[in-house]
Amino acid sequence: MPTTRHCALTWRSSGTAQKRAAPQLYVGRHKETIMSIRVATTEAEIAACYPVIRELRPHIAEEQFLSRIRSQQSAGYRLAYVQEANGVVAIAGFRVGENLAWGRFLYVDDLVTLPAHRSKGYGAKLLSWLKEQAEKEGCEQMHLDSGIQRKEAHRFYEREGMSMASLHFVEKIAPNKALQVTPKSGAPEL
Repeated sequence: MPTTRHCALTWRSSGTAQKRAAPQLYVGRHKETIMSIRVATTEAEIAACYPVIRELRPHIAEEQFLSRIRSQQSAGYRLAYVQEANGVVAIAGFRVGENLAWGRFLYVDDLVTLPAHRSKGYGAKLLSWLKEQAEKEGCEQMHLDSGIQRKEAHRFYEREGMSMASLHFVEKIAPNKALQVTPKSGAPEL
């Protein structure tokens, strides 16, 4: 079976976390944009994030999305989002964990902005907010994996202070049953 490689990027806390309120104003290359970041908890908030996550995870069907998020939430996953007048424009899915290699860490599962809203500061603001969350939760590091083909994303992460730290290898053992289509008859398709 082929092995897929991903880049793993890491941000390490300086250990000098300062208590400060999360700024809600981003001022950058673009006009001032007020961004409010919220964590999706209701079914409506989660469902509103689907068009954005579909950009990064097109294999997840809309009718599976809510149950998949709810299942992941039971294991500590959180879904943060930025909403504009016309809907959600950027999301970040993350969780806090602890292991021998990294100690306590915040892992970013998903980070994506709708194509029409890229380069407007949403991704940078979400990444900054995630770093603040990591510090608040006592994390020593923040990690994420990114497909090796996503060169623009890698440049963005490095611009935002992350460094490429490792390669991530994977080997599929069994088909992902969560992604199998079940026909209306209720019997799984073979």
